[in-house]
Amino acid sequence: LEEAERVRLEEEAARLQAEAEDLETYRSEFFGKMRRLVEGREGVEVVGDRFVFSSEVLFPSGSEQLSPEGQAQIAQVADLLQEIAAEVPPEVDWIIQVDGHTDRTPLRSTSRFADNWELSQARALSVVRLLSEVEGIPPDRLSANGYGEFQPIDLSGTPEGEARNRRIEIKLTEG
Repeated sequence: LEEAERVRLEEEAARLQAEAEDLETYRSEFFGKMRRLVEGREGVEVVGDRFVFSSEVLFPSGSEQLSPEGQAQIAQVADLLQEIAAEVPPEVDWIIQVDGHTDRTPLRSTSRFADNWELSQARALSVVRLLSEVEGIPPDRLSANGYGEFQPIDLSGTPEGEARNRRIEIKLTEG
């Protein structure tokens, strides 16, 4: 019995490793296409394994409602996501993770959000809803996460640095 269990575990490990390698292949293809798509665009870039949008490109200040320009940007990403998703074998468990980030500037007292954490979550959810409800990405393949001001990428405190911290990141990852 021990030998049979050892063999089963080795086979399972090999299968999981193959799935991870498959996902990495599709992720590389996805980000290669994304780099070509965003080349030269203001406020959008591919950084490592993430597609990063400046919040100003997607949302009016202090709002979670995607602007028409933001909707168009996300629609282009959705086209690529659907193209890649169609190629991923069904046994590969993948998810599109949408992360909302803000700067550390407190919201106005008139804001409908209690704090930047709520705003970042609402923005991520707006992107996820657009991907699902309008662009047809299956909801079980989507995740919305809000990080508020707690994961800055620029600690300089300058207006430019704070603008870099206000962002939406989209990542194709393992489910």
